[in-house]
Amino acid sequence: MPGPLGAATMGHVNKPIGYWTKRLDAALEAHLDSTLARLKLSRRQWQTLNVLAEAPLSPEDLDRTLNPFWGGDTRRRENELAAMVGRGMIIMVDSRISLSELGHAKHAEAQRFVEEARQDLSMGIGIDEYAMAVSVLERMTLNAERLEG
Repeated sequence: MPGPLGAATMGHVNKPIGYWTKRLDAALEAHLDSTLARLKLSRRQWQTLNVLAEAPLSPEDLDRTLNPFWGGDTRRRENELAAMVGRGMIIMVDSRISLSELGHAKHAEAQRFVEEARQDLSMGIGIDEYAMAVSVLERMTLNAERLEG
């Protein structure tokens, strides 16, 4: 068995964790994109619906919350939000961005699709295995961020 940062072996595959995290990230994004495309939503629109389903936010708070997903791409953010306004999914109420009735309905529909996709993606993985994987990735991420800054 390799050391903690060595490659894990499963069958004929011997790849490091970075290989699997990048491959998983790409596969998750592709699967989520195709799932959401069935509802004519982009991943960024889904993230916006998901955040606003919790509570209306000021434009600044919405930007701050979604910034990790947008990666600083302000033009794309503006285009995505404008598309959501144009489709009647989000509205301004008391200087806060909120989901409209249609936005709440679209969020509920998308939530069902995304949950089905998550179940498919985690098939054969126990709850404890999933929790352990997330915990390990979180700790490695925090260690890497601490070391870089």
